[in-house]
Amino acid sequence: MNKRIKVIFPVPLSEHTRELIETQIPQEYIGAEFDVEFVGSKRLMSLANSYYDFYVMETIVIEAGVRAEEEGFDAVCINTVSDSGLYALRARLNIPVIAPGQSSFHIACTLGHKFSILSMWAPWTPMYMKTLREYGLEHRLASIRHIDTRPDVQELLEGKEDIVFGLLEAEGKKAIEEDGADVLMLGSTTMHQSHAYLQERLPVPVLNPGVIAYKLCEMYLSLGLSHSKKAFPDPENIQDDNLFPS
Repeated sequence: MNKRIKVIFPVPLSEHTRELIETQIPQEYIGAEFDVEFVGSKRLMSLANSYYDFYVMETIVIEAGVRAEEEGFDAVCINTVSDSGLYALRARLNIPVIAPGQSSFHIACTLGHKFSILSMWAPWTPMYMKTLREYGLEHRLASIRHIDTRPDVQELLEGKEDIVFGLLEAEGKKAIEEDGADVLMLGSTTMHQSHAYLQERLPVPVLNPGVIAYKLCEMYLSLGLSHSKKAFPDPENIQDDNLFPS
């Protein structure tokens, strides 16, 4: 029987948005022994441009993932670089829970000395700094570069390629030449459509965070690994119904 991976995107998925999000992980990247299910949230999420929004997104991701084990999934892959709900779900679940921010930051550190984050807009900067501080990786960050463009979590970059891709390329070159970055990573899983374009034109590795998190899920399952319950102990009382009353 194939291993099932639940990929949580923290906004509701229309049919069109689901198609765009699912292309983030090309079929050839999915191992024959794995089944992938993309799940959106039940609630509409804003663009997460404040610490208040970060908290709301935590609850949305936790709600979508908290019963994954009971539903028969073998791993949870959070599909937002904010890593929302990561530690809470690791405490609640025994199956592996992987997130793209943590995964990509650490992979970047294995590929070079300093990495830069290419982002869509400045209000996402506190989100990156929050997780970098939590993981103790601020000293490996060369810079955060953004293109001052409001993200679109429904259409992603569709229809904006001619403008957005060139802007991201320009900021990537500045991160390398001016900031000392030797690895770059996309600042959002919603930016995945720009990855091939940027990797072809920039002289350093460019990390696509959603793909990296997903492939780590496969690796953990293949190796029989999951997070340490000493680091993420089970809650004394399960309070799912209090968190998300029907």
